[in-house]
Amino acid sequence: MRTNVNRIREKKAKGEPLVMLTCYDYSTARILDEAGIELLLVGDSLGTVMLGYENTIPVTLEEMIHHTKAVTRGVKNAMVVADMPFMTYQISDEDALRNAGRLIQEGGADAVKIEGGENVASVIKTITDAGIPVMAHLGLTPQYIHALGGYRVQGKSVDTATKLYHDALAVEKAGAFALVLETVPTRVATHISHALKIPTVGIGAGAGCDGQVQVIHDLLGSFTDFKPKHARRYVNLAQIIAEAVKKYCSDVTAHEFPGTEESFSIDDESFGEFLKLIS
Repeated sequence: MRTNVNRIREKKAKGEPLVMLTCYDYSTARILDEAGIELLLVGDSLGTVMLGYENTIPVTLEEMIHHTKAVTRGVKNAMVVADMPFMTYQISDEDALRNAGRLIQEGGADAVKIEGGENVASVIKTITDAGIPVMAHLGLTPQYIHALGGYRVQGKSVDTATKLYHDALAVEKAGAFALVLETVPTRVATHISHALKIPTVGIGAGAGCDGQVQVIHDLLGSFTDFKPKHARRYVNLAQIIAEAVKKYCSDVTAHEFPGTEESFSIDDESFGEFLKLIS
C-alpha cells in the first residue's frame, strides 16, 4: 500500500523507525522503491550532488519540478516529498502556496518540505490548510547557510537548543506532519522527538529520532567532493564505477568489445544480395 501521512503517524505511535533517502531520478527511484524505502526526498541537495552547485541556494523551482517528476514516475509505494527551494516560500504565504501546488500538481509529489521554524509557521499553516502535507526542517538548514555562518552543528548552546525546541513545537502546531532535524546534538534531538506528537527524521541528529534520512550519494559513496560526519558509506560506488569504466576502455582498445554476444547478425543470403546490390 502506498505510504501516506497516516502511515507515517502510525509508525511513530507504534515505535517503528522511519527510513528515508534522497532520490533525484527515475532509475534510482525504482530501485529504492522496490527495496522497500517508504519515504523518498527529492531534496534541493540535488544542487550539489547532481548539478554541481556550491550549495543549495541556486536550485530553482523548475529544477525541483523536473527532478520530482522523474522520481514520481519510478515510484509505486513510497511517499515522495519535494523540497521547496530558496525564495519559493519566503516572499508571502500566497506565493508559497502557489509554488507548493506546482510541486504537487506538476511534479507529482505527495508532500513538500520547508526549512524554518516559527518564522515559517504561517506558511506551513497556509499550505496544509489547502490540503498539501508539509514536512518541516530544523537545525542545520542549508538554505540559511549564509546566516548560520557555515555548516555547523545547531543547538549546542542553551539559547539555540531552546529555540530549536520552541521552533519544533511551532511547526507541529502549524500542521507539519513530520520534522527533519539536521546536525543537532543527540540529546537535544531525542528530547524534541519525545516532546512532539509528529515523527522526527534525523540526519546527523542521533539515534533518538523517530527515523533517519541520508543523501543517497553519501550512502553509496558516489559523491566524492566530501563525506559528511553523519554519513555512513555502505559501498564505494565511485571506485566500482571507475573500475568498470577502465575495463570498458581496455576492452574497446584491445578490440574485445563488442563481442559476439553484443553484436547482431544477418543471414548469408541476405548479406550476399546486399553485396550484389551495392557492387
